[in-house]
Amino acid sequence: MTKFTNPGLMKTSRRNVLRGSMLVGAAAMTGSGAMAAPRAPKLHGINAASAKIYNAAGKEEVASDAKPADLSGYTRVKQELVAPPFAPVHEQVATGGPKIVEITMETEERLIVVDEDNGASIWALTYNGSVPGPLIVVHEGDMVELTLRNPMSSMMEHNIDFHASTGALGGGGLTHVYPGEECVLRWKATKPGCFTYHCAPGGDMIPYHVTHGMNGAIMVLPRDGLKDKDGNPLRYDSIAYFGEQDYYLPKDENGAYRTYEAAGDDYADSLEVMRGLIPTHSVFNGAVGALTGEGAIKAKVGETVLMVHNQANRDSRPHLIGGHGNYVWESSFTDAPLQDMETWFVRGGSAVAAMYTFEQPGVYAYVNHNLIEGVMLGATAHVVVEGQWDNALMEQVVAPRSFET
Repeated sequence: MTKFTNPGLMKTSRRNVLRGSMLVGAAAMTGSGAMAAPRAPKLHGINAASAKIYNAAGKEEVASDAKPADLSGYTRVKQELVAPPFAPVHEQVATGGPKIVEITMETEERLIVVDEDNGASIWALTYNGSVPGPLIVVHEGDMVELTLRNPMSSMMEHNIDFHASTGALGGGGLTHVYPGEECVLRWKATKPGCFTYHCAPGGDMIPYHVTHGMNGAIMVLPRDGLKDKDGNPLRYDSIAYFGEQDYYLPKDENGAYRTYEAAGDDYADSLEVMRGLIPTHSVFNGAVGALTGEGAIKAKVGETVLMVHNQANRDSRPHLIGGHGNYVWESSFTDAPLQDMETWFVRGGSAVAAMYTFEQPGVYAYVNHNLIEGVMLGATAHVVVEGQWDNALMEQVVAPRSFET
C-alpha cells in the first residue's frame, strides 16, 4: 500500500517573500508558477519558451460588468470527498433539479514512498493528500463550487484546471493560491463524461506539478444515468478509481534514487529527467503495489464495477486480465459506449469509464497493456473477486503434468 511520511514542515509565512520575488512578478503576467525563496528555480532561463506559451495562465479577474449567475432553482448540497480508489456517495440518476455541489480541496505537499524495494520516493504535490486527487461526481447541469485551500506549510503556489469546465483556462486563471490563501470557484458542468483536473501554475511548473501527482478526475453523469446504445439504463454497484501516474525520479551518479529535504528541492533535477520523456515509474494510485495485496480492490461475482481511469499526462491502454470492458466510454457519455472491449484507450490528459460485471471469482489484474509500463514500471492493480466458480465459462480439464516424448 502507499505509505506517506511528513517530517514536519516549518509553518512560516512566505506570502510576502512570494509576492516580492522575481518568480511571482513573472507569474502575475505569465503564470510561471511560484516556489518560495530561497528554493525558487531560475525560470527566466530554463522556462523562457514555455512561459511565452502560457501567457494567459496568469491570474484573471472576472469582468466588472459581468451579470451575476442566476442560481434560482438550485439546491445546495455538500459532497464529502474520499480517498482513491473509492468514490464519494452520489446518485446514479439525479433526483430533483440541478444542485450546487460544494466541495473542499486542500493542497498538500508530502513525501511518498513510490517503491519500497529500491527506496524511490518523491515529494508529491497533491489535492487532499492523495495521488490521484479525489474523484468528484456530479450530474450534467449541476454547479461545482470548490473551496481550494493552500496551507501555510506549503512551499509552492497551486491552482486547478478542470477539463470539464468552460473559461479561464478551466478555472486555472482564477484559482492561483499562495501558501496561506484560499479561493472559491463555481462552474457549471455542461459536458457529461469523465474528465481530468490538474494543477497548472504556468510554464514548466505545469508538467512539474502534474508529474508530481497533482491531478485527478471528475465524473459528470447524465441526469438520467448511464445508458447503452439502445437507451437502456446501465447501473453499477461500485466504482474503482484508478489514477495512473508517471514519475520522473532523478538518480545519483551510482544509479540510486536521490532524496530531497523538501518539496521543490528536486526541481532542476526533475526537469532534466522529464525532458527525456521516459518515466522511471508508471503506477496506479501513487506507488508501486498501491492497489495490490491489502490495497487490492474487492468485488463479488455478479457485481458490476465502473472503472474510472485517469491519466493526466500520457496515453494509456487499460486491460482487465480475465475480464473485459462490457461498456466503455472513451470520450463522452453523450456517445454510445463501446461494447465488449479487450483493451481501451485513455488519451493523455483525459479520464475514461469502463463497466464490467464479474462472472468468475479470483484475482484479476488491471494493467496498462503497454506491458513494459504495466509489469516493469508498476502500472498494475488487482481486483479480488469472491464467489462460485463456473465451469461452463472455464474449466481446467487436465492439470499441468509431465508427458512422455
